Amino acid sequence: MKARIFQPTKTAMQSGRAKTQNWVLEFEPTRRQQLDPLMGWPGAGDTMQQVRMTFETRDDAISHAERHGLDYVVQEPKERQIKPKAYADNFAVGRRIPWSH
Repeated sequence: MKARIFQPTKTAMQSGRAKTQNWVLEFEPTRRQQLDPLMGWPGAGDTMQQVRMTFETRDDAISHAERHGLDYVVQEPKERQIKPKAYADNFAVGRRIPWSH
């Protein structure tokens, strides 16, 4: 089984960085999803896709994968770039697009 270890990004629906500090271990799908002939819902016989484990550190997730003999890939998180902004820049004289209200 192949596993993916990553640090989740913040969702578009939140402004804070909650639930982004932990590391997640997810299993890669082994089968393709198929439509159920009766209901038409997508599904697969692979229940390992439903397993999602969280760890405090990257090393904890890696040691868990190695302890259980899992092949894993670690995806490093992109570094967050903060662009400093000031509220006064909205009213600057040299602004490219004039502010209007």
